[in-house]
Amino acid sequence: MPITDPEKLQIAIKHNFNVKICRRCGARNPISAEKCRRCRSKDLRPKRYRR
Repeated sequence: MPITDPEKLQIAIKHNFNVKICRRCGARNPISAEKCRRCRSKDLRPKRYRR
C-alpha cells in the first residue's frame, strides 16, 4: 500500500535508503561506513532510490 502522507514518506525513505551497499558481498552498512562490516571491503556505494 503506497504511503500518501509526505512526512511519513520522507521518514520511510530516510530509514530504507540512507545506507551503503557493499559491491563485493551485498551487505547493508551505515551511511557513515568506510569499510564493509562483513567482508571489510572499501568498495561501497549508496543505496539507489527508485520509484
